[in-house]
Amino acid sequence: MRTKIVAGNWKMNKTHSETESLLTELSAKRPDTTAEIIVAPTFVNLAAAREQLSDSIIQVAAQNMHFAENGAYTGEISADMLLDIGVETVILGHSERRAHFGETDDLLAKKVKTALNKNMRIIFCFGEELEDRKSGNHFSVVESQLKNALFDLAATAWKGIVLAYEPVWAIGTGETASPEQAQEMHAFIRKAIADNYDGATANSVSILYGGSVKPNNAEDIFSKPDVDGGLIGGASLNCGDFIAIVKAI
Repeated sequence: MRTKIVAGNWKMNKTHSETESLLTELSAKRPDTTAEIIVAPTFVNLAAAREQLSDSIIQVAAQNMHFAENGAYTGEISADMLLDIGVETVILGHSERRAHFGETDDLLAKKVKTALNKNMRIIFCFGEELEDRKSGNHFSVVESQLKNALFDLAATAWKGIVLAYEPVWAIGTGETASPEQAQEMHAFIRKAIADNYDGATANSVSILYGGSVKPNNAEDIFSKPDVDGGLIGGASLNCGDFIAIVKAI
């Protein structure tokens, strides 16, 4: 059975005190669920978050990492640095990293290999732009992103990968793919994995939806058979909203 996951990507939000306050509230109001709950604060708050949640089932993930183990990469963070503070999950390939910081499929393939070599779990993000959707190229764009960064991996590597489909046109815009559109793409993704590997591998991978998930649409989206949870942006910054989304899974 695939793992159900609700992950909150906090992006560049929350000071240290605000992080502490939100984690305290989330811990107090966390519902009884078998789904995994993950939060991804900023780098400067990761160690404190990990310590604060040391006795909690809420997990902590990083928003990014570099492919090199160390070196002259000013401002970057390595896998070993994350592991040393107890962070074992990392988000890679978010559309904002691709768009604002020029992260390519080739660069992401390097990051993926480094993370897997360090036995880290990856939440790998991908998805099409609005023009891709309008032109009908959304399936080929998504398949290309997966192929270029992931499809040369051994089948055994997929036990360390969670996928997060994020239609770029639905991130922070208020627009959301309909539950039917989400299911259509998730089913396509699962078939692409099956075609490149096998059905067992495809059916073992959790595929999250990311794109303006809110309390009022989460249940409908999560009810689809190939949607295994969500990568939540803005709504994860509000305890009430995030808890409501967790309950929807």
